[in-house]
Amino acid sequence: MGWKDNGAGARSSGLQKSVNRQVGRASNTSDSKPNPFDNAQEQLKIAAEHLKLEPWIHQILASPRRILTVYLPVKMDDGGMKVFTGYRVQYNDARGPSKGGIRYHPNVTLDEVKALACWMTWKCSIADIPFGGAKGGVICNPKEMSNLELERMTRRYAS
Repeated sequence: MGWKDNGAGARSSGLQKSVNRQVGRASNTSDSKPNPFDNAQEQLKIAAEHLKLEPWIHQILASPRRILTVYLPVKMDDGGMKVFTGYRVQYNDARGPSKGGIRYHPNVTLDEVKALACWMTWKCSIADIPFGGAKGGVICNPKEMSNLELERMTRRYAS
């Protein structure tokens, strides 16, 4: 494949350079914030063409296996209740059970979680780790929450 050391101990390929160029073009075509899942799909398209993947394989890799949206009522320290929205995406489990963390951020979106789950799938595969990719996200501002509130929310999310 023509790997080259980039001087930082990491390796890059012609495929990586092509992906970087295409994603850069895709993200610069609009004044709005780029959609991370669209970027992941563009990267997949370029890799599929480069690897000459069968269309059915590309189709399987282009879609998450499972998407779950949850609403998490959490008791806050002041005695009130607040409902948070959360997502869990299991992208692909062909290599084994899905792995991936939870992102807590006020601006997290389903498309961001789908993209992160997709990229986790690829990372596990490339590193030959026997896991599939997944990711979770909860719309909240963890900087404005106490440790106990975060714990209650996380326990609710995981249950």
